[in-house]
Amino acid sequence: MGQLESLLSMALDELTQYSTDARKIEKLRRKICLSVPMAQQREVKEALLTQMPSGEVNKIIEEQRQTVALPFWGIAGLGLLLGISLNQPIGLLAAIGGTFAAIKVQKLGWQMQAKRLLLQTLEDIEVRSNQPK
Repeated sequence: MGQLESLLSMALDELTQYSTDARKIEKLRRKICLSVPMAQQREVKEALLTQMPSGEVNKIIEEQRQTVALPFWGIAGLGLLLGISLNQPIGLLAAIGGTFAAIKVQKLGWQMQAKRLLLQTLEDIEVRSNQPK
């Protein structure tokens, strides 16, 4: 579904902007209304609802991705320090593994946050379209 990927890309672009969630939704709403018909918006919303991960761990990763990744960055730094200073190859492996885990956690959280922003925007569009003028 190419439409979902393009909308997620737009949501990721909005996440890079420093503004409130309401402003991000407003800017994203304008872009979606101009580029995607209402029928496709409903299809994208249904596909997005099926892709949204559930569970407490995923919720924590979505809301606090940097906090969750921080211990992995610590493991990577400590592994690098011990690997270099004590000449321990296991420390270098810990550095590589910690870096990989930290990046994966942050990327997962970033993508879940973009999906949540897109879902909120689609719901906002639906609410506004159902209101009488």
